[in-house]
Amino acid sequence: MVAGSAAGDLKGSRMGYKVAVVGATGNVGREMMNVLAEREFPADEVHAIASRRSVGVEVSYGDDTLKCQDLEQFDFSRMDFCLMSAGSTVSKEWSPRIGAKGCVVIDNSSAWRYDIDVPLVVPEVNAHAIAGYAKKNIIANPNCSTAQMVVALKPLHDAAKIKRIVVATYQSVSGAGKEAMDELWHQTKGKYVPGLDVEPKKFTKQIAFNCIPQIDTFMEDGYTKEEWKMLVETKKILDPKIKVTATCVRVPVFVGHSEAVNIEFEERMTPEEARAILREAPGVLVVDKREAGGYVTPVEAAGEYATYVSRIREDATVEHGIAMWIVSDNLLKGAALNTVQIAETMIEMNLLKKAA
Repeated sequence: MVAGSAAGDLKGSRMGYKVAVVGATGNVGREMMNVLAEREFPADEVHAIASRRSVGVEVSYGDDTLKCQDLEQFDFSRMDFCLMSAGSTVSKEWSPRIGAKGCVVIDNSSAWRYDIDVPLVVPEVNAHAIAGYAKKNIIANPNCSTAQMVVALKPLHDAAKIKRIVVATYQSVSGAGKEAMDELWHQTKGKYVPGLDVEPKKFTKQIAFNCIPQIDTFMEDGYTKEEWKMLVETKKILDPKIKVTATCVRVPVFVGHSEAVNIEFEERMTPEEARAILREAPGVLVVDKREAGGYVTPVEAAGEYATYVSRIREDATVEHGIAMWIVSDNLLKGAALNTVQIAETMIEMNLLKKAA
């Protein structure tokens, strides 16, 4: 595959699909471009799309460089897939318009996750739901913290039926965008450079050397919107009968979300059984040695496709209880990778025909 014109096309010698990445200059958008190239997605054309102020900005696609094109001027009727990573406001306006042109939108924002006519998909968990995309030509990508959790819980749910989930998340700043990453960097430096401003701007409190038990806005019941997302999305993706409670915390980590998860099953499940099931589960890697360092942290998970599970043990406070530690790269499985996997699954299931 070779670089195309200055307009931002990539054209290969073999017939493939046509893909537009909207929000290509953001953290997740850039990762989408990387994942498409790394996984050798069967694309005949790949276009980097952004707002007017970012037109001409260069982004990497494998060994090539693409220049961003204007969202408002781009012709989506020629595209097979639009990978949308420009935020909820842009998606609410543009995803229906793009979908109406026959291009399938796979959206990474929260704009469409709770729409009954839009599938919310993690391919390892509920690939069958993709078939419902035709109602609006939109498929939703779940919240990053939800995606990695349900990948690990799906095979366990199939084996012993999950009744209740209690989860505490330790979410990296990259989930809040580039400004959040910059704030952590500057505040960290500020602790060692006298006089450097470390006042919070993106976050409600200092993030460096600290933990903030608030992600997104507070709701009337005292939970935050992020916690509500985990509850609703887990039910939509996995099983509406599962009870979920979450506490979501922002931690001073650049990339990689971690979760401490306690699971109550309807049927007996031992740590040994859970470990064996997860070792065979798609998208999951078990690293669970009961010794110092015998587990995965965000540092090891960053840049990796897998969802890692460690610290698998009995939760003796409930009948049929298991506790575990789940870690994944939030920019990959929590966002870019899952989006590309949805497109790959559509092709594998023959749900999408190539555009003429």
